[in-house]
Amino acid sequence: MKLVKLSSLIICASLSASVLFGNNAHAHRAWLKPNTTVVSGDEAWITFDAAIANSIFNPDHHAYPLQRLLAVGPDGKAVAMQNSAELRYRSVFDLHLTEPGTYRVFNASRSIVARWVDEQGKRQLWPGRGKTGTVEQFAEQVPKNAKDLQVSEVARRLESFVTLGAPNAVALEPTGQGLELNALTHPNDLYVGEAADMQFLMDGEAAPGTTITLVRQDERYRDQQVATELSADKNGKFTLEFSEPGMYWLEAEYQDHQGKAPATMRRGSYVVVFEVLPL
Repeated sequence: MKLVKLSSLIICASLSASVLFGNNAHAHRAWLKPNTTVVSGDEAWITFDAAIANSIFNPDHHAYPLQRLLAVGPDGKAVAMQNSAELRYRSVFDLHLTEPGTYRVFNASRSIVARWVDEQGKRQLWPGRGKTGTVEQFAEQVPKNAKDLQVSEVARRLESFVTLGAPNAVALEPTGQGLELNALTHPNDLYVGEAADMQFLMDGEAAPGTTITLVRQDERYRDQQVATELSADKNGKFTLEFSEPGMYWLEAEYQDHQGKAPATMRRGSYVVVFEVLPL
């Protein structure tokens, strides 16, 4: 298990969410940010912002599509998002927490992605940015004699966790689909100076070598794009230790050669927002 302190910073030239939204020269990042992650009382409301932006937590490019998001409660059952609005640069909604425990808000998708060179020498991408493609559609729409054909199976997940009262683990349970966080330390129990053990799984199995990028809030007000970068060990495990409180954006990427036909590559991307509290 690899321990990386946030105080050991590495300058990161590109913090791209390319697996989520395709390679992009502007390195847009997606995020789903609650105004707080831990609340008390018999019930509470939490407001979320969701955006695809150039910088973390500063909506300046595109609102995240609300129709892609789902929420589940402490019992694993669906919870309705309320007071939703899709603005120019961000989407907003409220989540009414009425039962104690942990809630998950997320988007998860899977697609076949193909790249090739056409007869005019131009690079082609199917099914197009922001779209998903099935094996059946691939057989119908991608030329069977495509030159330099590369086919990948791509899984994407964007999520955030919030807790009313005491946390529980039902909403945290991995589904066995795509790249997922197995939270060995509860994501709503993160404190400055305390180690947080985590693991990444790909389709329910350890995801060794998953690359991880961690960025603290207020990136906009720093002179350089500074991030912590690390890799999961052979068991997909890693440990975080935070030196400052605040909201953090974490992106993880994984790939191997275990894609299901017609794919040869299997790729996963994952984004989550953590809140780290002072002791």
